[in-house]
Amino acid sequence: MKEAMRETLWKQLGASIDMLENALKMCPAEQWDTDTKFWYMAYHCLFYLDYYLTLDPKQFLPTPPFTLSEFDPNGAMPDRVYSKEELLDYLEASRKKCRTLVISLTEDIAGHRWADDYKNYSVFEMLLYNMRHVQHHAAQLNLLLRQTIDDAPKWVSQTRAGL
Repeated sequence: MKEAMRETLWKQLGASIDMLENALKMCPAEQWDTDTKFWYMAYHCLFYLDYYLTLDPKQFLPTPPFTLSEFDPNGAMPDRVYSKEELLDYLEASRKKCRTLVISLTEDIAGHRWADDYKNYSVFEMLLYNMRHVQHHAAQLNLLLRQTIDDAPKWVSQTRAGL
């Protein structure tokens, strides 16, 4: 895969991760664990960001303290509320995982099949799907912030972090 393609892909994937990070950082403590479940929406997004970055999804296992609760068919919630710091650490680890994958992206890796019981996409398409998923939830979190504190982070055009 051409360097320009990898760089462009990273700038946009990284921007969606930056927007999620900005929403997490802006959330006041009193809004973290309310009926809106801000923390949970953020966790769900980060869990799947990590999962979708795993080249062999059958081998996926989140790092502690996170569990596979998101795969529960009955919609079980995690056994506790995760702190902002824990989720920001998870975000940073996933950002590094994403950047490493994009840097190493070759035509062969990009064309490799990413398949689980519900999806069968190329790795390249999965990266685009992942970016859309992160941006979807970043937008939801921004809406919650706008509704509760009348403020939300600004749009990020490209990530600040270079490839």
